Amino acid sequence: MTATTDSTTTVFTGRCYCGATTVRTTQAPQTIAYCHCIDCRRWTSAPVAAFAAFDEKVVTFAPNEGRHITANPGVTRTFCATCGSPLTGRYDYLPGQVYIGVSIFDQSSDLEPKIHTHESERLSWLHIDDDLERISSSGRSKINEASK
Repeated sequence: MTATTDSTTTVFTGRCYCGATTVRTTQAPQTIAYCHCIDCRRWTSAPVAAFAAFDEKVVTFAPNEGRHITANPGVTRTFCATCGSPLTGRYDYLPGQVYIGVSIFDQSSDLEPKIHTHESERLSWLHIDDDLERISSSGRSKINEASK
């Protein structure tokens, strides 16, 4: 599973809601996924989340990654310290990767998801009409494959 982005696009830029925190990457994402789990839905306040996974070495935040919170074991999330916008998710079972919501990127339209994860937790009224693979759980094995 690989991300389909413009092969010439390796720099992605973005910002939180208020603009106090910016993000910049120097490589294309390793993968891009929808997540239907309750944790991601609560974190984003959306019926489904869409994340781009990057090698954490290619991502920089200015002035920093904001506030950190660990509400569930093995999951650390960050927020803009000024406006509270969700910035990143880091998962112990996906070492070396940082997950960033695609909507904070200026190039969001180039970050098309390639898989649905936690499909078993999808809201019953949400129907996304696509032919993407749907995994009932985290999809960690597929996502880990993409990072290699």
